[in-house]
Amino acid sequence: MKTVFHSADSRGFADHGWLKSAHSFSFAGFFNPERVNFGTLRVLNDDYVEGGMGFGKHPHNNMEIISIPLEGDLKHGDNMGSAGIIKKGDVQVMSAGTGVMHSEMNANADKAVKFLQIWIFPNKENVTPRYDQVDVSGDYKKNDFQQILSPNPDDAGVWIHQDAWFNLANFDKGFSKDYPIHKEGNGAYVFVLNGQVKIGDQILNTRDAFGIWDIDKFNIEATENSEVLIIDVPMNLPNFAN
Repeated sequence: MKTVFHSADSRGFADHGWLKSAHSFSFAGFFNPERVNFGTLRVLNDDYVEGGMGFGKHPHNNMEIISIPLEGDLKHGDNMGSAGIIKKGDVQVMSAGTGVMHSEMNANADKAVKFLQIWIFPNKENVTPRYDQVDVSGDYKKNDFQQILSPNPDDAGVWIHQDAWFNLANFDKGFSKDYPIHKEGNGAYVFVLNGQVKIGDQILNTRDAFGIWDIDKFNIEATENSEVLIIDVPMNLPNFAN
């Protein structure tokens, strides 16, 4: 078993006025050679965007991009003709593939939007770009793991071009449950949205993260009422990402 602990205050922080962002991994002006990626997980940004502001049209390619709103409404547009608003309870995915232009804006002028922006290296290059968003709130599970992303189009949540699984866990204080790693060679990056959990001897508070790999399963115990995101990804990068 191998592990890594990332405290909330060890992240990179950027304050652009309208945008406040915490970077779990090296991004933009934040670079830490020991915090470039966790397996195929390349970016985990914890973003706060003021009302009426956002990211204008910009390009991406050969990356799986996932947005998970935590509060407020996020307005999406792209050159594939996709447009819509995502809110808490939704999950958005974009396979950038051969290249896409998109924008992400706060849909409201009078309140902030908070969301997680996550990038995963795909398992194949130059796929046809695609966009999807799914309301996963109807599959909410208390004291259980709720799958919101997988490699399989027919499974719950959205899907991506990678052997990755995302699960939300909303646990009551005192509840514990084993999380099984989905595929040999994968590891899990556990990100605490709120509350406090314990994995082995490691205590994790709000916005702390814990990576664990070379293990088949591990136990998560809620020492407070807690909400956790588990990002289960291959630990080996595809050749084109090395």
